[in-house]
Amino acid sequence: MQKKERFQRFLDYFTQHYPEPKTELNFGNPYELLVAVILSAQCTDKRINQITPALFQRFPEPESLAAASADEAFTYIRSVSYPNNKAKHLVGMATALMERFGGEIPATVEELQTLPGVGRKTAHVILSVVYNEPTMAVDTHVFRVSHRLGLAPLTATTPLAVEKALMAYIPKQYVPKAHHWLILHGRYVCVARTPKCNICALRDFCKYYEKNARTGIAQI
Repeated sequence: MQKKERFQRFLDYFTQHYPEPKTELNFGNPYELLVAVILSAQCTDKRINQITPALFQRFPEPESLAAASADEAFTYIRSVSYPNNKAKHLVGMATALMERFGGEIPATVEELQTLPGVGRKTAHVILSVVYNEPTMAVDTHVFRVSHRLGLAPLTATTPLAVEKALMAYIPKQYVPKAHHWLILHGRYVCVARTPKCNICALRDFCKYYEKNARTGIAQI
């Protein structure tokens, strides 16, 4: 199967069955989303959604978070992964927002990445969800599913390489949605250790399934 056809099959399925995918992080404004995404690194969205209501009640805007100490922020996020570092990042991020951006969330990758705790992936999530920009945030799910489906070549060994491989074939208007499609498929179907090939609607063009079904590795 040609690469272009593989991508078209992927797009055809999800545009038909899941036309309006959304992030599973709960947020009410761009500031809350930025906080939630920073916290979500190496942590589940479910856990983040459990702790953010109290966090947002105490720090409803960047100004209040910037005025807090990392120690106080820590008390609200102690159950997430790496809470000490993330507490420092949150206060630093809020401080930078107030000092350099007037409390507003920047709208470029370059500006977002100047904020503590914000890398390329987080910046792309913000641009995609908040500003509907055609940016592809590559997390562990996107990385894994892209390789298994054959959307990204095995030579694409870094998130940036996978991002470029996906952006080369996915039309711009679908890029923000494709980010969610890949994440949700990886979270619930194409899971890391034992992918659920038996319920996967994409297996007829999946390279992983094609290779492993014959040996019994794929779950069929």
